[in-house]
Amino acid sequence: MSQIQTDPPPAPAVHEPAPPPRIVIVGGGAGGLELATRLGHRLGRRGHAEVTLVDASLTHLWKPLLHEVASGTLDSQDDEVSFLAHAKRHHFRFQLGTMAGLDRARRTLLLAAIDDEDGHIMIPGRELPYDKLIVAIGSVSNDFGVEGVREHCLFLDSREQADRFQHIFLTHFIKAQTQAVPPGEGQMKVALIGGGATGVELAAELHHVSRLLVAYGFDRIVPERDLKLVLIEAAERLVPAVPERISQIAERELRRIGVEVHTGTLVTRITREGVETRNGVCFPARFKVWTAGIRAPCFLSTLGLQTNRSGQLMVRPTLQSVDDDDVFAIGDCAACPSGVGTTILPPTAQAAHQQALLLARSLAGQVRKGRPLEAFQFVNLGGFVSLGGHTATGTLMGNLLGKVAATLIIEGWLARFTYRLLYRKHQWAIHGGVRTVLMVLTDWATRRGRARLKLH
Repeated sequence: MSQIQTDPPPAPAVHEPAPPPRIVIVGGGAGGLELATRLGHRLGRRGHAEVTLVDASLTHLWKPLLHEVASGTLDSQDDEVSFLAHAKRHHFRFQLGTMAGLDRARRTLLLAAIDDEDGHIMIPGRELPYDKLIVAIGSVSNDFGVEGVREHCLFLDSREQADRFQHIFLTHFIKAQTQAVPPGEGQMKVALIGGGATGVELAAELHHVSRLLVAYGFDRIVPERDLKLVLIEAAERLVPAVPERISQIAERELRRIGVEVHTGTLVTRITREGVETRNGVCFPARFKVWTAGIRAPCFLSTLGLQTNRSGQLMVRPTLQSVDDDDVFAIGDCAACPSGVGTTILPPTAQAAHQQALLLARSLAGQVRKGRPLEAFQFVNLGGFVSLGGHTATGTLMGNLLGKVAATLIIEGWLARFTYRLLYRKHQWAIHGGVRTVLMVLTDWATRRGRARLKLH
């Protein structure tokens, strides 16, 4: 009796798990690094997403500290954060590179080739696929088309530029100390074009540094006679973004320490010899520092995404590009609605911090639980202006007893202490509480053994 052969039953279908989404963050500034750190812990640690941070530098330095790096009161190497080490510690990946283009159809980021010091290609151009892309590349100086700015001015857009200014400034002090004759008229004259927070803080810090240099042996220099600081602002008051009372305090303090302040003065041309203005006044200066405004990097307008007049990417309240659901922008490069009419949120460190907090929570909820993205609402907690040495001024904003809105203006050591807390808050966001407390204790324990000024 022959046996009837039957085919074996089909094996059950095996469904391969979907690969984790690829989240790419371009820009390791305050917002970008905080976002990568939080997403690394929420999604990268357990493989819910592959988080990658891209930056053109190997290290991070909090941008509001650049005026202290430029003056020499802060050594940039002491406070920098290594992206590679930080990425390993916080469960994300780091790639060295500069964004050169975007293929939205293929969801691919284009990275430019990187050359070594001799001009040879060290890292070739690459493509980096993404499922979610967050652009957080910050801002650069806006020269407003003024003639001579790029040729004759120094800038403070990056740590490298701040280090260069510090080196040039210190070199000229050394020259003035060692030359056979006393410093001549204008030899140590600095013109700061732009009376925003950066210009005001740098002017005050340079005044403070000139006194420290005398204590370190530059005894042939008389700061009141030899160092001339001129601050030029086109608006009718300094730091227009803060309440008028803060502007008045800042101007009063600068004038008290001998800074020459000119408001309502529009600069029309920069030359090798100095600064020319619309009202015909010329300010001779050896150093010209441009701090007059910022804009988003120009290449953002080539990506096929809507930008505004300042080159910022136009985003919705969810921080998504108005043109692409998978592209987000935060920080200075994002034209984020303020919630008041059609106005755009001003570019500040606290805005970038709050956007990073929101997007970390929002993306984690979408990836893990399929939740809709949340809308961003900015909460203004006030702002501070450092006025060199041991003083500052600013506002604290909030609600008293949860009912009454209040704005408190503070000055002096309390404002300076609160200003330093802003940096500790940033450190807390990227390092966590325990590590930040250890950093504070280490700084306190070693400060007496460190030079108060970078002298090399």
